[in-house]
Amino acid sequence: MNRRTLIAAGLALPFSFSCSEAAETPPPVARTQGLAAGLMAQAETAGAALPKLQAMIVARDGQRLFEQVFRGPSLETPVNVKSASKSVIAALGGIAIGQGLFSSVDQPISAFLSDSFPSDPDPRLSQVTIGHLLSMQAGLGSTSGADYGAWVSSRNWVRHALARPFEADPGGRMVYSTGTSHLTSACLTRASGRSTLALTREWLGDPLEIEVPTWPADPQGIYFGGNDMRLSPLALLKFGELYRNDGVHDGRRILPEGWVQQSWRGRGTSRWSGNPYGYGWWIRRSGRHEVFFAWGYGGQMVFVVPDLRLTVVMTSDPTPTATRDGHVDALHALLDQSLIPAAEQGAAA
Repeated sequence: MNRRTLIAAGLALPFSFSCSEAAETPPPVARTQGLAAGLMAQAETAGAALPKLQAMIVARDGQRLFEQVFRGPSLETPVNVKSASKSVIAALGGIAIGQGLFSSVDQPISAFLSDSFPSDPDPRLSQVTIGHLLSMQAGLGSTSGADYGAWVSSRNWVRHALARPFEADPGGRMVYSTGTSHLTSACLTRASGRSTLALTREWLGDPLEIEVPTWPADPQGIYFGGNDMRLSPLALLKFGELYRNDGVHDGRRILPEGWVQQSWRGRGTSRWSGNPYGYGWWIRRSGRHEVFFAWGYGGQMVFVVPDLRLTVVMTSDPTPTATRDGHVDALHALLDQSLIPAAEQGAAA
């Protein structure tokens, strides 16, 4: 175990909490401090044995108690977070509502994108709302998986996504589609008259004091709304902590009040994993704990476990593999079998 791990795992940080915090929804969770050293040693060994895992940060009560680069770039270096970008786009959607650029999650996207609708649109397009985009419940056919290449090769990504045949009614079952998230970026651009890059830098980059490098845009200049953002592991930690702290950073409200709670309420459900999906965040349980996570292809993960005051970032080599290699499952197992138990047990007195 390295020096940072030894210091972090044995550290018991002071904290205080209000009566309302102490009376959280049962089952009650012991408010342990720090992380159990033996389990963190187990986590470090398990992480080092995963050939695609590049870096891991574990924070409790906002304090970084474990940080390790196993391979790859430093914790300060921006990396491609793949579809974890969707969680960032959803945060921008919440801020846009808070600022009045969007009237609400129920505002139809026709207010911003009607000029990009097909010439003879399906009537259901007029029913698609901002909230449907954020929860992947627009109902439009997917532009991910086998349909991704044709979409990103098209001359107009927005028109292509809007022209997809409906697979479900708006507000119905979840249809995972990066094009749906890209439509959110287009709505943000139309509503504000500014690029999604500029909004991300002003609304998240500046207040969180994180670097937001440029990332790809579509042929019309609309920044990719759901893939290929680059953020460092430390930036991802701040983003996760923003949600853990109900949208507040250093005493300043960044996300509208109640937005995190809305984002963490399951709406659609993945037909692949069975996990619910809120506004840009996935939801599952680990034992008695609710886990909310941002997820990017290849293992770009931000896990938040609110009742343990735990935020975990894992970044991985996103190089495509020919078949499902089990890496993402291994990351979930690392959280479930080592990190959550380490927080449950806490540091030795």
